[in-house]
This record gives sequence, structure tokens and C-alpha cells, in this order.
Amino acid sequence: MSRRDYKEFAAGEYHHVFNRGNNKSDIFLDGEDYDFFLTRLEEALYPGRGHGAHGHHARSRRRPLPDDAFSLIAYCLMPNHFHLLILQKNDTSISVLMLRLITAYSKYFNKKYARVGSLFQDQFKSTHIEDDAQLVYTSAYIHCNAPVAGLVRSPGDYAYDSYREYVTEGDSAEKLSQPSEILGHFSDVRKYEEFVFERLEILKRDQVTSDEDE
Repeated sequence: MSRRDYKEFAAGEYHHVFNRGNNKSDIFLDGEDYDFFLTRLEEALYPGRGHGAHGHHARSRRRPLPDDAFSLIAYCLMPNHFHLLILQKNDTSISVLMLRLITAYSKYFNKKYARVGSLFQDQFKSTHIEDDAQLVYTSAYIHCNAPVAGLVRSPGDYAYDSYREYVTEGDSAEKLSQPSEILGHFSDVRKYEEFVFERLEILKRDQVTSDEDE
């Protein structure tokens, strides 16, 4: 995998975007925090859409980003970091999306918790997705974050990732992610579930091995 500078995003390319709290501190402390982040993400991704499942806050009055500039393929919000798998669809850079999202969330968090200073560790990081195999694997890796960390037992038990949007039926216009980009690589959704659970067992074994080596 190649790590790219945040200024090098291009139309038609997928990126795994991630960042964590400064000094590894938690950036989500309660349900309202998760919902605020997801709401701002939804507003930035889909400015022409009304409030979706996470629309608990007033819409921003700032100039919206161009409609249909991005597709969110998968996501996971963890207590001290986040993962987003994003397709950039036109010349509006992912860096523009992330600057808007991170700035809005940092202001909200600092005001709510009466804190000052940088909330996030550094400039967000990204990994360019080179091929379909890496794309599918990255979606599974994102969906395995919570159970690998021990927050839940199964991917379907976690409230703040896109896994349930993949494995349950529903109007795609109501979903934050776009599962079809990944599910199109499988004969049916059950095959994707099997793939994720296979990856989960591998990641858990790798984590145990890593802990034993420390």
C-alpha cells in the first residue's frame, strides 16, 4: 500500500482515510458525539439530501460542497479514532471534505467539553487503494475494528460503523455508506458476511500474536 500526501487525491480513486485523537485521547465520549460527526459527514457527502438517520442537528449554513462529489464506501467510528473509505468522484478533493468535517467536529467538541487545543493528533492520514482486492479487504478491516478491539462480540453489534448497512435491506437513499461498491464483488450478501468473519478471525489471531511478542 502506498501512503499519499493529502494534496494528491484525484477523481475516480479510492482512499482509506483515518485519524485519531491527540495523544491517543478519546474523540467520542457519548452518543451525541458520534451522531454529530456522522451528521456533519452526511451533510458534506450528500448536500442535496434531507436529514438521514443521523440528522439530529441543524444543517450548516455554510456553502455546501458540490453534490455527488464523493461516495462513502465504508466507515467506522471508534472511541479514539475513525476510519473512512471514500471514493472521490470529481475534482473536489477529499482534503476539502476532511478539512470541513474535522474543523466542524473539533469546534463542536471543544465547545461542548470546554477544552482548547488540537483535538486530533495530526493531519489526517490516507492510504490509496490500488485494486479491487485491496478495496474489498479494507472494507472488511474497517468493519472488524470494533470486535477486534473488544467493544462488541460481532460486527453486526456495533452502532457506529457501516456493517449493518451492508447486511440489512433498506433504501440506499437512507444509508450513509454505499455498500453496492463492495457487494458487487460477491454473489450475495452472505458471501460478504463470510468474508468479514474470516478476516475477523485472522485479525484476532494477529492481535494475539502481536501482544505475545511485546
